[in-house]
Amino acid sequence: MKLRIAVLPGDGIGPEIMKQGVAVMDAIARKFSHDFEYEEGLVGASAIETVGDPYPASTHELCMKSDAVLFAAVGDLKYDNDPTLKVRPETGLLAMRKKLGLFANVRPVATFPCLLHKSPLKDELLRGADFVVIRELTGGMYFGEKYQDNDKAYDTNVYTRPEVERILKVAFQMAMTRRRHLTVVDKANVLASSRLWRQIAKEMESLYPEVRTDYMFIDNASMRVLTEPTFFDVIVTENTFGDILTDETSCITGSMGLQPSSSLGEHTPLFEPVHGSWPQAKGQNLANPLAQILSAAMLLEHFGLNEEGALVRQAVNASLDANVRTPEIQVDGGQKYGTKEVGEWIVKYIEKA
Repeated sequence: MKLRIAVLPGDGIGPEIMKQGVAVMDAIARKFSHDFEYEEGLVGASAIETVGDPYPASTHELCMKSDAVLFAAVGDLKYDNDPTLKVRPETGLLAMRKKLGLFANVRPVATFPCLLHKSPLKDELLRGADFVVIRELTGGMYFGEKYQDNDKAYDTNVYTRPEVERILKVAFQMAMTRRRHLTVVDKANVLASSRLWRQIAKEMESLYPEVRTDYMFIDNASMRVLTEPTFFDVIVTENTFGDILTDETSCITGSMGLQPSSSLGEHTPLFEPVHGSWPQAKGQNLANPLAQILSAAMLLEHFGLNEEGALVRQAVNASLDANVRTPEIQVDGGQKYGTKEVGEWIVKYIEKA
């Protein structure tokens, strides 16, 4: 298969983990005789510093003409520490999602048996946890009307029926491919926008009679994903709730460095780790590349390359079992491996498989 892939390393640890993600893709291409063509684009703080725009037109054009986008992370302390700045790296990420129409963020959450001890949760709560969070990505407070002065600020949480229907359709269809259980997470006892979500979800239930649908307030869901993670199969929720909830699920995997995601919608699909740019670790060979590598596996599977994706996942699992891990998940007394060394080990595993 021939694929044209836009590569957006971004900021902080992004270039380091992206290098390993592309190396794994190349190993797969060699082994299975695929042709993956890459072109790199600017995004985030690096784009601001270079051209003054966190998502320049040239990067958007690159994304639009590509088959897929492999993205790392954006963010820089310079912008985090100055709330008066009008242009921010994260603005580029939001613009990319909006312009590419990426309304559905798919974030799988699963445990790795050898890493259960790295979670702050008890082993008996974690075993068997395997669910997917579908986060609406282009609406809500992140994109609603905003205002700020010295004494007042507001963000509006706006959703329309078409926006809600299309993300719920993705969630129901995802549930049909899994254990046929969907949990709609909202705050319908307080928020009008959530009441619209719940109303539409109830209307759509009859279209998917095989799916068991239940409803949960976000505060309860935030507790249940940590106290009863095996309850869930597919969760669907709005933008802000989804952002917070999926960061919380890192307690289940043991590290945010293990969570990949895909963003799907109207144009080119995008694949990215859920973690941020960790600018403090930039250039130190400390960052865990596994979420980036697993995002590459999701990219492969999106295009029907399931055997290839399975081999990447097998290699990741093997690296963890062999204690080839970056410091935040390494066992006590284990050998020290950096970003580069973990990636190289996984490439060699794929080559030998």
